[in-house]
Amino acid sequence: MRLCSIASGSSGNCIYVGSEATHLLVDIGISGKRAEGGLRELELTGRDIDGILITHEHADHIQGLGVIARKYEIPIYATAGTIEAIKTYGNLGNIDESLFHTVQEDKKFIIKDLTINPMHISHDAAQPVGYRISYGDRRIAVCTDLGTYNDYTVECLKGMDALLLEANHDVNMLQVGPYPYYLKQRILGDRGHLSNENSGRLLCRILHDNLKTVLLGHLSKENNLPELAFESVRMEINMGENPYKAGDFDIRVARRSEVSPVVEIA
Repeated sequence: MRLCSIASGSSGNCIYVGSEATHLLVDIGISGKRAEGGLRELELTGRDIDGILITHEHADHIQGLGVIARKYEIPIYATAGTIEAIKTYGNLGNIDESLFHTVQEDKKFIIKDLTINPMHISHDAAQPVGYRISYGDRRIAVCTDLGTYNDYTVECLKGMDALLLEANHDVNMLQVGPYPYYLKQRILGDRGHLSNENSGRLLCRILHDNLKTVLLGHLSKENNLPELAFESVRMEINMGENPYKAGDFDIRVARRSEVSPVVEIA
């Protein structure tokens, strides 16, 4: 299996997950041109994509969906609430109804040789989900845009070989930054976004011997820095009540405008 961030940040998200036979995108919140450029770096084209998994309907996750879905007639997988919200979004153009496929939290479905299992997340969207994707006994998860986590979240993310997890903001940068009060409260709330510190604390509960790589994603442009996210998460792991140290794992930061190195799960 392979995991690669084509784009990840508050301004646009597009993640690739695939096997030799099956190629998926999780969200397409960047322009069609940028998405195609990212796929070319992976030696793929839109014609190779077997499905687009949508986490929720916010613009930074769907703004390129209409262009790419129409051009290549790619099936779109999302929850019922998300699909209805997408249909009311004004800037996507017409999308053929037959391309939409409804999924449900904790109900597995299969695309060729990959098994996908959506998980509930807490975010201010219609019916948002994260995705766990498996090929045999290999497992990858993409989980961003969660304001909080609980025991359910922890159980869902246990046993992954690779994980893209949100580290959206530094709390102090957000609090003293230029955002209006209501937006700061939204981001800090239980239906907002995961801070660097909470990302590290969540990781402390799901680390295991066979976890290969953690990609920290969905960083805020205004309220975070890649180096700060990286060091804050590492500090939480090193200080946490777990048998591991941050140096035991390959931890990377997914960049906003750069295609990440491909994570290979053999």
